[in-house]
Amino acid sequence: MPDQATPTRPFAARHPSVLWFIAALALFTLGVTVLSEATGVGVISTSFVKTLGKMLCLCLVAIAMDVVWGYCGILSLGHFAFFGLGGYAIGMWLMYARTEQIVLDQMSNEVLPPTGTEITDAIGAQIFGVVGATDFPAIWAFSHSLALQLLMVVLVPGLLALVFGWLAFRARVAGVYLSILTQAMTLALALYLFQNDSGLRGNNGLSGLQNLPGLESVPQAQVSIWFFWGSALALGLGYLLFAWVVSGKMGSVIRGVRDDEARVRFLGYNVEGYKLFVFTLTAVVAGVGGALYYPQAGIINPAEVAPIASIYLAVWVAIGGRGRLYGAVIGAALVSLLSSWFTGGGAPDVDLGVYTIRWTDWWLVLLGLGFVAVTLFFPKGIGGLFDLVAHRVAPVRVGDYGPDAGAKRKEEGPAE
Repeated sequence: MPDQATPTRPFAARHPSVLWFIAALALFTLGVTVLSEATGVGVISTSFVKTLGKMLCLCLVAIAMDVVWGYCGILSLGHFAFFGLGGYAIGMWLMYARTEQIVLDQMSNEVLPPTGTEITDAIGAQIFGVVGATDFPAIWAFSHSLALQLLMVVLVPGLLALVFGWLAFRARVAGVYLSILTQAMTLALALYLFQNDSGLRGNNGLSGLQNLPGLESVPQAQVSIWFFWGSALALGLGYLLFAWVVSGKMGSVIRGVRDDEARVRFLGYNVEGYKLFVFTLTAVVAGVGGALYYPQAGIINPAEVAPIASIYLAVWVAIGGRGRLYGAVIGAALVSLLSSWFTGGGAPDVDLGVYTIRWTDWWLVLLGLGFVAVTLFFPKGIGGLFDLVAHRVAPVRVGDYGPDAGAKRKEEGPAE
């Protein structure tokens, strides 16, 4: 009689932590919405709603970092560069569309209607006048189209990660050498963006991104809650995507690459292909997070893609718990909120008489000490504490162990 195939349980049943996370995210989103100024309650200010929205975007890029590092074993010190590229891609359209409205309003009183070339030249002068230029660089060719720039949000980080990863993984660069290469890539990109002739306004960056074209009459309270919803949706979808990626056979292979790359290659798996897939996919998700983050921040400049930002990202993941998706969320949310509180003047200064502790100056020291403490005392991160709660005690069994009477016996307590 042929064996009947065992029915496969639904994905949610096999991974209940995913349901718990989505439920918690939905309740959090509902709570912030009800308490925000956009709904009329006004318990949570508009600025804090923006802070929470940016926090969700940072949680999304932290999950991407956790997948590439915690699950695949690739310590990338350049993933925040992909986050910044997504912000630049959407920022180009926001600046172009907003400046176009300003130019058209200024030219509306002229006797003769302006030509398309005159409008384009005026827009270029408005945007690039700060760096002494007037012409649009080639990289702004699609800045007039929202659809094309949204496509760039995905394509630019994805193609950069694909090319870099293909070259690095094909040469079988791994370990600390790969980390150095990713950091070098990020540094080169940041130094290029700092130049005025980079086409992205150099050190000035792109500003005024919080002003959505065509929605000037909509209050910022409403715009902030829209972006908050978008950030929450992106985080939820990103969590589901990566939970699927790290589960099943694919997840087993990815973790195998992390633990013993040579053995996985010996078993016949295309290790470089798996690493390239994870590296590129996480870069694309990081770019989406950046596209949602910087319109809420209002500005982006080359400092956002500096190597130190990617190092901070690795610290968040380590503090939250590497190798567990919810750990990355915990680390990014905790550190980003604490950073806003300490550096934004929320934490009061401490007067010691001979010296006054100003937390804006000491925040990075606290972050470093927290990272060291977690590494020494909680190597699994804050997320590892859940293991203590969810720990399952092995069932108590009575009897002989081993294939015969001479096997080693184990003393056990009486059965309950």
